[in-house]
Amino acid sequence: MDYKDFLTDMRAHLREFNKVNPETAKGFGALSKAAKETGPLDLKTKELIACAIAIAVRCEPCIAFHVEALIKAGGTREELADMLSMCVQMGGGPSLMYTAKALDCWDQLTA
Repeated sequence: MDYKDFLTDMRAHLREFNKVNPETAKGFGALSKAAKETGPLDLKTKELIACAIAIAVRCEPCIAFHVEALIKAGGTREELADMLSMCVQMGGGPSLMYTAKALDCWDQLTA
């Protein structure tokens, strides 16, 4: 999968959803902003948590968006890999498959 193209396509699909459901989009945006901008955890830690949850629920778009956000928040490939180990420990084989996708996403987005 080409994650740069995947993110571009997902953003286009989300823009269409936002047009037909602007209040839902506005509410989700406010929720996201509040979750990211408040509390004692820094943004990088929150994005590591979001990546882990994305892997646990097997949401490829979420993995891509949160890996991208983790990169922007100053995360490192080593930090991602460490978190991925915990995903495997907690989720076993299915999580292992999605951790590989997250690492591939990182490598493509930072190339």
